[in-house]
Amino acid sequence: MALLVLSVAGSDRPGLTKALAAAVLSAGGNWLESHLSRLGGLYVGSVLVELAHGRHETLRAAVAAVDAQGLEVRIAPAAESAKVAGETLEFSLVGQDRPGIVNQVTAAVSELGANIETFETWLSTEAHSGAPLFHMAAHLRLPQGLAAAKVQAALEAISGEIMVDVAVGRAG
Repeated sequence: MALLVLSVAGSDRPGLTKALAAAVLSAGGNWLESHLSRLGGLYVGSVLVELAHGRHETLRAAVAAVDAQGLEVRIAPAAESAKVAGETLEFSLVGQDRPGIVNQVTAAVSELGANIETFETWLSTEAHSGAPLFHMAAHLRLPQGLAAAKVQAALEAISGEIMVDVAVGRAG
């Protein structure tokens, strides 16, 4: 069996997930994991599919019909995943929205050698002022020898500069 990643983007409308699921099933594939959402008015995301060897062209033909409905679908082989060592950590932050928050947070995490395994951001409105609030949530994989306390200290060190509240904890 082969693992494939389908990356999708297109105009959002009812029935796109069903059309994609039908294409995967018609090719004999098994839908394993996905991250799909509406972003900037588009339907975007990724799907991990298990497919029998030799069925790639069948899947390509099946998703071509979905492509014809206005959803761009790219297919790429998934990377072989070895068991990943290292502690996992989750963090979240919230603060008034401004340019540069993502850049500064990811720079701090990257400098420590931590790997961002999941990353999500969104905006909400502050209840009293109506100002936009920026939210971030992430799961990190720490390299051997990097303590969670060091990650927390690095994030707290920049939190005042970028004016956000940070919460760090063990991923469960």
